[in-house]
Amino acid sequence: MLKKHSVKNSNGNAKVDRKTVAFIPVRGGSKSIPLKNIKPFAGKPLVYWVVKAASDCKLINTVYVATEDERIRQTVQSFGLPKVCVIDRNAETSTDTASTESALLDFARNYDFEHIVLIQATSPLLTAEYLNRGMQEMLNGGADSVMSVVRQKRFIWENSGNLIKPVNYMPDKRPRRQEFTGFLVENGAFYITSRKRLLETECRISGNIAGVEMPEETYFELDEPCDWIIVEQLLKNRKLEDNGLGTRINKIKMVLTDCDGVLTDGGMYYSENGDEIKKFNTRDGMATSMLQEKGIKIGIITGEKRDLIKSRAEKLHITDLLMGVADKVACLEAVKLKYGLTNEEIAYIGDDRNDLEILKEVGLACVPADGMDIVKEVAHYVTKVEGGRGVLREVAELIIRFKC
Repeated sequence: MLKKHSVKNSNGNAKVDRKTVAFIPVRGGSKSIPLKNIKPFAGKPLVYWVVKAASDCKLINTVYVATEDERIRQTVQSFGLPKVCVIDRNAETSTDTASTESALLDFARNYDFEHIVLIQATSPLLTAEYLNRGMQEMLNGGADSVMSVVRQKRFIWENSGNLIKPVNYMPDKRPRRQEFTGFLVENGAFYITSRKRLLETECRISGNIAGVEMPEETYFELDEPCDWIIVEQLLKNRKLEDNGLGTRINKIKMVLTDCDGVLTDGGMYYSENGDEIKKFNTRDGMATSMLQEKGIKIGIITGEKRDLIKSRAEKLHITDLLMGVADKVACLEAVKLKYGLTNEEIAYIGDDRNDLEILKEVGLACVPADGMDIVKEVAHYVTKVEGGRGVLREVAELIIRFKC
């Protein structure tokens, strides 16, 4: 008997099957990355990203997550997404050798629906936007199946005896990248078909197939640990862009920073002779080189006036050192005039109340993790590290990541 009304959603409420469903098979076993489907990924369990994308798709009525693992079940239920139902995955379709098709077919034989969207948990860059496009292609009537693809502009070769030969271009007529249309590759993010076709062909796609093109970076799937590192960084970048931070960062031409509490840990250390000592972080030295190599100016604005700050600035090759500053906003105006910059082109890093007004003025306001709450409230970015532990380095890497 086909199931229509007996399934409960992630909140435990009765859920009636509708016309279009998403199916996300999630196994507990993984040889390359143990329990990878619920391993933290960009701040959330990996499976969260595709479940959220499917849940946000307006053209999907119900999202089914099929698993044999109780830990995965509990994790998905904790998301509290009303369209999501966690169902049992047949043990025979949960082995290392079982195909995705076997789980898909088992579901289709037991549940009633018209269209199904197969989504793979290892594609966290998937968004509702592309799922909506896929369903629109399906509903327009011109295709029997739809799948996600990316365009690759690579020259392909194949074996020919002991030699190799080109497949998609002629070496003596090598096209320029902007003139090369490339070719389409499955990225494995999603596949759409009808229940009728799935049961008839026992294949996720069949008949006339349409493709929905996704960005080139979505080519990556999380099969190996190295993939994990690359894709997680791509997702973090996207999250920053979605928050408008990427737009701010791309305008930055100069970084200004406070000293105590940013370049140092804010502690007060004294030698036996009563001389004040400050603890700087060597990672910030690399940060100045990284920024300067990209043509980004850097300066220090501090209310203090100490020779050891001057020595640190000289070691870092920072020529814009402004010490004994009482009015940092006035100092900002002087720097802008000197270099012909605007507020939007300047980033400032500060940690305390005396940095508040300048943080409000600049295009990118950054605060260390242990900065005061009053300045965190106006910050565009709060670092993961505390003052004196490489704050400038983290900000430098953030800026360069968007400018490369």
